Amino acid sequence: MARILITSGPTRQYLDPVRYLTNASSGRMGRALACSATGAGHEVIVVSGPVEVEYPAAAEIVPVESTEEMLAACRKVFPRCDGFIAVAAPCDFRPVAVSPHKISKTGRPLLLELAETPDIVATLAASKINQWIVAFALETDNRRARALEKLHRKRCDLIVLNGPEAIRGQQAEVEVIDAAGSVLAALAGAKEQVAEGVFGIIERRLIRGSGG
Repeated sequence: MARILITSGPTRQYLDPVRYLTNASSGRMGRALACSATGAGHEVIVVSGPVEVEYPAAAEIVPVESTEEMLAACRKVFPRCDGFIAVAAPCDFRPVAVSPHKISKTGRPLLLELAETPDIVATLAASKINQWIVAFALETDNRRARALEKLHRKRCDLIVLNGPEAIRGQQAEVEVIDAAGSVLAALAGAKEQVAEGVFGIIERRLIRGSGG
């Protein structure tokens, strides 16, 4: 059996003690994939941002809040894992300056200077040794081309393409794409059903194929 790292949910980048940048990721797909993997008998470690879903009891859960915290947790766990499924939607930007006090209204526009947060998938991929990586790509236009570009740039084995309609929804519609650009499967339905299909491909092509 394999030991699998899964990231799930959003991250938060604070502007001041009470406000933050984030996205609408619910963690449902991460939960569904964790259920599929533990149900198949694999050891699962979930590094999760703030969510309201409950992960399977068989999984080890590492709660985090910011993108930097998620990366740090993943870097500790990844060396002892066989593979990584990057389902989380980490916040891609952070404020350059964080106010130590709640920002008050002034009646004037508030200008924010943002910097990019670390790329978790690319960072882990740069250190992988005989490990596989599957990432999710949420795209709004030129979806397949953008997903394939991410697959190659981030050194993934497979990428799962979806769209913004899946955010906080119960349903999902995805394509699973390999490094050659071939669509291995187009899956649609409840997230639990889609996760079973996605994990089935991972198990056949990456876990069994690698002897895990």
